[in-house]
Amino acid sequence: MRMRNCGSPSGGKYCAPSSPPSPAATRRWRAASWRAAAGTWSIDLTADDTASNTSSSGADSKQQDDDSSFSLITWNIDGLDLGNLQERARGVCSYLALYSPDVVFLQEVIPPYLCILQRRAGGYTIIPGNVDGYFTAMLLKKPRVKVLKQEIIRFPTTSMMRNLLVVHVNISGNELCLMTSHLESTRDHSKERMKQLQIVLNKMQEESQSTTVIFGGDTNLRDSEVAKLGGLPKNITDIWEFLGKPQHCRYTWDTSSNTNLRIESKCKLRFDRLYFRPAAEGGHIIPRNMDLIGLEKLDCGRFPSDHWGLLCRFDVIL
Repeated sequence: MRMRNCGSPSGGKYCAPSSPPSPAATRRWRAASWRAAAGTWSIDLTADDTASNTSSSGADSKQQDDDSSFSLITWNIDGLDLGNLQERARGVCSYLALYSPDVVFLQEVIPPYLCILQRRAGGYTIIPGNVDGYFTAMLLKKPRVKVLKQEIIRFPTTSMMRNLLVVHVNISGNELCLMTSHLESTRDHSKERMKQLQIVLNKMQEESQSTTVIFGGDTNLRDSEVAKLGGLPKNITDIWEFLGKPQHCRYTWDTSSNTNLRIESKCKLRFDRLYFRPAAEGGHIIPRNMDLIGLEKLDCGRFPSDHWGLLCRFDVIL
């Protein structure tokens, strides 16, 4: 990978690479980002503000605001991969324009990515989980989603700057607690990942019984890890399982289909998940269906991310 140096390595200042990174280079960038929580990124994502073909066709495909339903996307957008970053970022924004979700959970956002979202997603309130290194962010459609309060819960023993972003909102008269996170990565950090999952589940259960709670993100979980914790609590549901385990959206990290990382070994894993704890009074909000997004290659020959995104639609019982 050829890098155009625009500053000192200690400052973390590099221009976008002139060619897609190799897997080894991508791993180096990820490792460096974990070590540099206060790092500064100088990639300009806002230079080209033109929309892609997907975006231009999205105007006719937007869902109409309807109090009887709402939609949510969760997506690890792989901002740490600097290859074709500008085009991939525009690709993600095109999907947001196409589906017009009410709620968006993003993981692996970096500061320049946050800048382009702030510039292009003016119809959303954007709440980042951090401002340095890489982090999560939540996008909430104006004026449909009213923000009530928010907090960031740090995972005390993380070595990868991970936390839990929690935002209380009101949608169609229903109070929801929305949560997103990027749990600790790689097989070697299984114990830490399970600790973080337990914190998430505890927080979901602590919320008021009058509130619907939805958690989503890149969990990096293996089913065996959930089983080691005794499974999910009885009042918390894995939405994919609730919907009957639809096979078309089972694997969100699939290196046999997604070639962004150029990994020779073929892996299919359900890293990205959505959990749901209904309000105690009854099923006011019910998951309806789920699909994968980001499956089309961009003009650069790469996908928007090495992860597929998850689009979930909910029914609101009025």
